[in-house]
Amino acid sequence: MDIIELDRIAVLESVRLVGRAGPDDWDRPTPCDAWTLRRLVEHMGTQHLGFAAAARGEGADAAAWAHRAAGDDPVAWYRGTARTVLDAFERPGAAERRFALPEINTGTTFPGAVAMGFHFIDYVVHSWDVAASLGLPLALPEEVVAAALPLALRVPDGVARERPGAAFRPSLPTAKGGPLARVLAALGRSPDWR
Repeated sequence: MDIIELDRIAVLESVRLVGRAGPDDWDRPTPCDAWTLRRLVEHMGTQHLGFAAAARGEGADAAAWAHRAAGDDPVAWYRGTARTVLDAFERPGAAERRFALPEINTGTTFPGAVAMGFHFIDYVVHSWDVAASLGLPLALPEEVVAAALPLALRVPDGVARERPGAAFRPSLPTAKGGPLARVLAALGRSPDWR
């Protein structure tokens, strides 16, 4: 399975889970420090739009990554942002382009397939964040989670993860359990979060 298909599966799982949120769920806590479910979904949708801009060659523009509010219908808004990034990644040649990702590094660009890998790992983990917030099971195929594990293990650990706004918290001791528990622990999330 290539990175575009892996990412598509993870993003569609996030869409499924966000679609399960009802009107009374948006203020629920999430595994992301101090973020409600609404704030997490807005972050996820904003990242979709930023990565879609990067796939079009417009990622260096800071406005592409600026926070967007989900409005009165967060589910529909999120579904639209997911479609935008999936369409952008599926365009011919997208995986071979260079992506500007200023949130990761302003001094370089990344091969499209590598950038898509960053997006993929985010949506494996963020899908779990939404599932945990709503008390729902995550339904990603085993091969998708297995593909996420080596990417999670390559994310640098250290003091950068302790800064406010860091993408991931410091890694936790290796969790018992399968690949998903290891992915979560590698990226600073407790698989036992409730």
